[in-house]
This record gives sequence, C-alpha cells and structure tokens, in this order.
Amino acid sequence: FQKARLVYDVTVRFCDCYVAKSSRTHDQMVQAARSGVQNIAEGSQASGTSSKMELKLTNVARASLEELRLDYEDFLRQRGLPVLPPDHPALMRLKATRPDTLENVRAWARSERRREVRDAQGHSGTRATEPLSSAALVANAALSLLNLCCRLLDRQVAAQAAAFEKEGGFTERLYKTRQAR
Repeated sequence: FQKARLVYDVTVRFCDCYVAKSSRTHDQMVQAARSGVQNIAEGSQASGTSSKMELKLTNVARASLEELRLDYEDFLRQRGLPVLPPDHPALMRLKATRPDTLENVRAWARSERRREVRDAQGHSGTRATEPLSSAALVANAALSLLNLCCRLLDRQVAAQAAAFEKEGGFTERLYKTRQAR
C-alpha cells in the first residue's frame, strides 16, 4: 500500500509536469495509479468479511498498476527515451535510498540530473550516451517502483489465494461454525 501510494504521488506530479493536462493519457495515468492504491485499501478493509472480495480487489489493484506501467513505457517509447534496465546505476542509487515520499524521489532525481550534467561536461570520465532528461529519470523511477509494487502484489495475491483455498472464505467458516454447534 505504501509503495503504491508513493507511485500515485509520483504519477500525479509526473503527469502535471510532463503530460498535457488536457490529454486523456494524463487522466488515465492518474486514475490507474489512484485505482491501485484505493483497491489495495478497499481489499484490506473487505478482508474481515470476504476473502473472495479481498482477493478480487487485490487483483484489480495489480491490474491497474500494470496498466500504469504500460503507460510509462509508452511515454518513454513514444519520445525515444530509454527504459533503463533494473541494474542501471541510477536505478540502483534510487533503490539504495528506499524512497518513501515524493520528496525523496524528487531529491534523487535532482541528484541524478546534477550527476548527468556533470558527467556530460566530462568532469568524471567519458560519456558514451546523452544525459537522461528529468522526464526519463522520473518515468524510470516510477517504473522501478511499479515493478516492486507488482512483485509485492503478486506475492500477496498468491498468499490470499492459498489462504482462501486452505481456510475458505468468511461465509464458509461461519457455516462450519454453525454446523459444529
């Protein structure tokens, strides 16, 4: 939930900065990010009375975040910007900071831009590629955070499914309790 909420905050800021507010993409990305967060919260709330609903809402959250991931990839592809591999040094530095707020991500992006500009000027060795734009850095940061969210949600869905298979849902447990009485 916390990482999904961070993705939502990053996405709102990203879209406000780099995607035309009048475009459908802006609204779609923000709504997909919001849906991810809201469905995780709603699924957690529903867990007390319906394991089936919890599992369904967690899957909806996962699907929303996958849709958002594709939107970020499309943004980069359509602008000729790179999708960085997970082991790219900039992303490794992002992961090392363990960002938990929008300001943490913004600070990382500022630091990376300074590093990119310094490297492009030849102050720390030769540079084989053009510096990454702020949009490319933040989109790749969002993708990295989304990858983490999706992995965590995949694990959560698997655990929920296993628990549902083993224990049944709330209604089934009530029925067994009533039958035992």
